[in-house]
Amino acid sequence: MITLIQVEKLREYANISYEEAKKALEDAGGDILQALIDLEQQGKVKSPEAGGRYQTGSGAISKSVLKEEKKDEKQGNSSNRSEFKQNMKRLLHWCAGIIHKGNVNFFVIEKNGETLMRLPITVLVLLLLVIFWIVLPLLIVGLFFNFRYTFQGPDIKNNTVNDAMNNVAAAAEEIKNDMRSDK
Repeated sequence: MITLIQVEKLREYANISYEEAKKALEDAGGDILQALIDLEQQGKVKSPEAGGRYQTGSGAISKSVLKEEKKDEKQGNSSNRSEFKQNMKRLLHWCAGIIHKGNVNFFVIEKNGETLMRLPITVLVLLLLVIFWIVLPLLIVGLFFNFRYTFQGPDIKNNTVNDAMNNVAAAAEEIKNDMRSDK
C-alpha cells in the first residue's frame, strides 16, 4: 500500500505532481528508489550529479534502504571491532609470552667463578633501553676487570650467545695483556 508520505517524498525529490508520484510508486510497487529510477529513464527527473544518490537534507530516499545501509555499517563496524579485539588479544598474549621468557631467563654476572648478580633479561633490556649510555660502557669496562657475562635459563638451549660472550671476554683479556706487555 502506497502512503501519502511516500508520495510526498517522491514528489519532493522528483519535483513532479502528486498524481505522477502516485502512479510512479504504483508502477514500482511502492519502492521510492525504483520509482525515481523509472522517472529518470522517462526523462522526467534529472540524474544526480557525478552518479550520486537522491538525497534531501533530512536523509536518504527510502527508509528501508537507509535501515539496510545502517545494518550493513553496524555489521561491518562490529566485525572490524571484533577483528581489532582479536588482534589486540594476540598482541598482548605475544607480549606477555616475551615478558615471561625474559623473567625466567637470566643475565648472570660472574667474577672469578663466583656469581655476583643474576638479572632477569627483561630488566637488562629495560636498562639498555633507558640508560644504555651507562649500562653498555659499564659492561665493557667490567670485561677488563675480569667480570664475565652469561645467559642462563630454561629457554637458553643454544650456547652460541654464551660462546660469543666468552670470545669477547677473551678478546678483552688479550687487550689487557697486550697493554701490560707494552709497559
